[in-house]
Amino acid sequence: MQQFWLSVGFGVVTASVLAIAAVGLSLQFGITNYINFAYGDFMAVGAFFTYDFNALYFHLNVWIALVIGSLLMGVLAVLINRLILSPFAQRFDKPFYVLIVTFGLSLIMLNVVYSIWSANIRSYNTPIQMVRHIGPFLLTPNQLIVMGIAIALMISVSVMLKTTRLGKMMRAMSDNASLAMTSGIDTKRITTITWFLSGTLAGVAGTVLAITEGNLTPASGELFLFVIFAAVIVGGVGSIYGAMAGAVIIGLATEISAAFINASYKLDVAFVILILTLLFRPSGLFASPGKA
Repeated sequence: MQQFWLSVGFGVVTASVLAIAAVGLSLQFGITNYINFAYGDFMAVGAFFTYDFNALYFHLNVWIALVIGSLLMGVLAVLINRLILSPFAQRFDKPFYVLIVTFGLSLIMLNVVYSIWSANIRSYNTPIQMVRHIGPFLLTPNQLIVMGIAIALMISVSVMLKTTRLGKMMRAMSDNASLAMTSGIDTKRITTITWFLSGTLAGVAGTVLAITEGNLTPASGELFLFVIFAAVIVGGVGSIYGAMAGAVIIGLATEISAAFINASYKLDVAFVILILTLLFRPSGLFASPGKA
């Protein structure tokens, strides 16, 4: 029983990382209507930006470095969209072509990361962590901070979408981009802001993933990407709240399963849940209207 509760605690931490990444990917998809297969590489680049500010050059506190590195990733995401993805999206009506471009972009970014930071395993400069008993759970201070960051970001995104003018314009554009444009909404500006937010969340997700796992490699984001897709699809593609719920389901399922099966197979559990969802509810468990 103790092993079960320990797994639940680890599952909440994993769900926190997943939720940050999944919401960023869902925001981007909701506005552009195409899936970015380079998102895992966005996470890796953001994490390495943080590494530069924390361990390589400036030796800043890892949480300050996270803010700087993530914001830089947000700016880079805007540039990538404007210079590479947006021209293809405007030229081709079918999202399939942009999907292929994001595959190529992923390969390019992965090789760029390898060439700049090499394939060595890195880690952030953080104080030695003492495990703490939180009820039946065993968690480190960094894991608690990661959970707090995830909760704060989820609340912030929810409040933004529900109460702010920007959020309302984003929801209008997500529902019908053409109607939003004819209604006077500056869709290019909203797209730019969305890419910045998505890239920033990718940077945060990549960094907290490296913090919780204790290591950072150029392929870290790519390996985690398919778990993110599982969370997004299970929750409902295009649904922000579905992405949050899907992250909780996948995060808990993968870690709790590790208490009963070989831990090396825990990611397979995510794909089993994904397959079952596609078989019985293809639109996702919490799909928003109009987003299948």
